[in-house]
Amino acid sequence: MAQTVCVLLDEATKARLTGISGDRARPLKHILRARIVLLSGERLTVQEIARQAGVSRPAVWRWQQRYGEEGVEGLLHDKTRPPGKEPLPTGTVAEVLALTCSEPPGEVTHWTGRAVAEATGIALRSVQRIWQANRLQPHRTRTFKRSNDPAFAEKVEDVVGLYMDPPAHAVVLSLDEKSQI
Repeated sequence: MAQTVCVLLDEATKARLTGISGDRARPLKHILRARIVLLSGERLTVQEIARQAGVSRPAVWRWQQRYGEEGVEGLLHDKTRPPGKEPLPTGTVAEVLALTCSEPPGEVTHWTGRAVAEATGIALRSVQRIWQANRLQPHRTRTFKRSNDPAFAEKVEDVVGLYMDPPAHAVVLSLDEKSQI
């Protein structure tokens, strides 16, 4: 079933909309909106207006309604939108940064994004954004990492002890010197 909306345009309004639709210096969205209303004034179906303007039928209905409520000025101004999510409080950001730079719990070597998100009660993506903004990459460290081996300390003492104070009859080879062949 064809749907038509009766948009009546007087000569002054028609001339203004024609001027807007022919003005190449205007934003394309204004030209498109004016063209939709001009085609509506010719009493075409919504389907035909959408086809000629290259938009969807809901877009045609939206701009016909906006023109009916606010006139030509309503076509030239976008409605304001409510802002998105509010940014995280500075206390939460500080808590994420402090946790990231502190020692992680247990035997892990660094904080993971999921662990920080769980500890602070925010989303993983929020933690990742905070890290990115502050250039933190706790998973990429060039420093010494702790070993998970419980006997690591004794092993290090044995190796360093052999190197620093070798037994009397031990042969110590240095692997970092080139051979004299």
